[in-house]
Amino acid sequence: MSKVEITEHILYVGVNDRDIDLFEGQYVVPEGVAYNSYLIMDEKIALMDTVDARKSEEWLANVKVILGTRQPDYLVVSHMEPDHAGSIAKAVEEFPEMKIVGNAKTFTFMGQFFDMDIDAKKVVVAEGDELVLGGHTLKFVMAPMVHWPEVMMSYEKTDKVLFSADGFGKFGALDAEEDWACEARRYYFNIVGKYGAQVQAVLKKLAGVEVNAICPLHGPILKENLGYYLDLYDTWSSYRPEDEGVLVAYASIYGNTAGAAKKIAEMLKEKGAKKVAVTDLARDDMAEALEDAFRYDKMVLACSTYDGGIFPCMEDFLSHLKAKNYQKRTVALIENGTWAPMAGKKMREALEGMKEVTVLEQTVTIRSAVKEDTLAALDALADALIKA
Repeated sequence: MSKVEITEHILYVGVNDRDIDLFEGQYVVPEGVAYNSYLIMDEKIALMDTVDARKSEEWLANVKVILGTRQPDYLVVSHMEPDHAGSIAKAVEEFPEMKIVGNAKTFTFMGQFFDMDIDAKKVVVAEGDELVLGGHTLKFVMAPMVHWPEVMMSYEKTDKVLFSADGFGKFGALDAEEDWACEARRYYFNIVGKYGAQVQAVLKKLAGVEVNAICPLHGPILKENLGYYLDLYDTWSSYRPEDEGVLVAYASIYGNTAGAAKKIAEMLKEKGAKKVAVTDLARDDMAEALEDAFRYDKMVLACSTYDGGIFPCMEDFLSHLKAKNYQKRTVALIENGTWAPMAGKKMREALEGMKEVTVLEQTVTIRSAVKEDTLAALDALADALIKA
């Protein structure tokens, strides 16, 4: 690994994982994922987090290249999720004199993951505590429920570098050539999205703090145009729509409901909708569908009735929306049913439990296949959604 400098004394020692199939056992990551770790080289050396156990050996090799004959004095643990903390035991074995820095909850969780005696190594910190390394000083910022209760960030006061834990992270290995916002948005809403209020609380703590670089636990180090990233996080965590547009999400059995969904998407474009995204909930990535639901200010749900209720993939989608705190949006409904259409009623009930979600009064009902009267009803629904 070639030397990667964030500043003269803060160096990257993380690894890419391009062999992983599902991140957190559920999210597809076609461009892999990066597990980030950093070294602060000073009179005292701080190792900032470890990596997933899948990549322990590669990570330790990176660390040793930078350390040379020296040993880290501290391991700072920002987050105990195994993709970051999975190599703690290896690090303790490799560097037996190293102390471990975390908050009280960090060590509770550490004891649940690992069977090792670290009582003599613990350095327990709380909000605002500082760790002096020499010319560099770490100040600790507690970030509970972003997105685990023990999460903390660290602000290095000399170089003005924020170690942001999972905040400002994204899917994708560091050598992936892709737009930051797309995969950062999918990452945020699927992993952190439920905890908008907690993210807002951390943003308020950081307001007015000068930051020259953000070092997340996944994704690239951010050094330029930091206001762009901070503004996006403010938008996402306050549940404001990022763009004016419509997600059309459909769950279709034989294609008739899909046809209606695609038709209303065309109508919306013709009527001036700025952006229209269409997703097949049975086939497309559920995490991307969730991302688009939060990205746009409006949504159309089109669903076949199934066993007197909602087709399973739509039910799953609605469950995801609720779990991630979907709110402040306008939704239109389309249902299909040959003899007893019920999907519209059931979807409306599910949405009524979500905060500040406005469901248009009219539901378009398809009786098996799209006919002329259905097209007229779809056109009227598109009009109503555009005007809403």
